[in-house]
Amino acid sequence: MNPEQLIVKCYAEQEADYWVAVCLDFNLAAQGDSFEDVKTKLEAMIADYVYDALAGEDKHYAAQLLSRRAPLSSWLKYRFIKLKITLLHSAGRVFDETMPLIRHEW
Repeated sequence: MNPEQLIVKCYAEQEADYWVAVCLDFNLAAQGDSFEDVKTKLEAMIADYVYDALAGEDKHYAAQLLSRRAPLSSWLKYRFIKLKITLLHSAGRVFDETMPLIRHEW
């Protein structure tokens, strides 16, 4: 397995008075009051998603679930936010998450 396969691409951006975070590799999204809040929610969603795909009741569909990518428009938005951060120091954020290998009890 390639180590890059254990890293998932994510971004978060502020919309009015809330934040939205998206995991591009699994097409998951979360909403929260702050960047820290939305990042924590998305991390929990990723952990539960991967666990369910590998060991939960959805394990028969693991190949499909673990290759469910966000649409091209979301990937373009990720690149655009990354560019805005670099050039303008905007409020959006891009971040990588390590794919969870064990399930945490929340």
